[in-house]
Amino acid sequence: MTRLRKRVATRLKDSQNTFAMLTTFNEVDMTSLMKLRSDYKDAFFKKHGVKLGLMSGFVKAAVSALQNQPIVNAVIDGDDIIYRDYIDISIAVGTPKGLVVPVIRNADRMNFAEIEKGINILAKKANDGSLSIDEMAGGSFTISNGGVYGSLLSTPIINPPQSAILGMHSIVSRPMVVSGEVVPRPMMYIALTYDHRLIDGREAVFFLRRIKDVVEDPRRLLLD
Repeated sequence: MTRLRKRVATRLKDSQNTFAMLTTFNEVDMTSLMKLRSDYKDAFFKKHGVKLGLMSGFVKAAVSALQNQPIVNAVIDGDDIIYRDYIDISIAVGTPKGLVVPVIRNADRMNFAEIEKGINILAKKANDGSLSIDEMAGGSFTISNGGVYGSLLSTPIINPPQSAILGMHSIVSRPMVVSGEVVPRPMMYIALTYDHRLIDGREAVFFLRRIKDVVEDPRRLLLD
């Protein structure tokens, strides 16, 4: 195994041995977020010089959910619970050499353009192997998008020393009942794997509901 693969293997096994992992699921109607991107992608690129993707919307939704359920952003330290006063979002990136997880620092202070630029810079560094240790260290919560590879559903593993990870998946057109009628909608399953020693199922469900609410109606971000 390569050094990176050995390190990933060790961290994943440590995670499995340490946490009482449980995964809770929900589904999200992507119509509004996809329309937002479609309506503003040209103007966004013209103003900021970066493409408007879906990941920035999920980062903003995760920030909102972490602020609403701060226990998900906390960590167990011995007999204590440490509540972090910052939100650093780790983004799982698959590379030819293996999985790396660079960190978007202070995501709660960033707008869509700053998040997209940060993701682009870190993704390029991940793929050319130039990420520094500091750029991968820390992080208080992780987002993993298996949907880019076609994953319909998965149970992601917590990235220690964090306490939870959000899994995104493929967007699939499915029949949904809207206002009493069956219509096709672009749907995504989302999964939250969390340390059940720290986070109760109720809090996990509320967290995913906040993600769902924000993604399905991004205007809610104006209230945060």
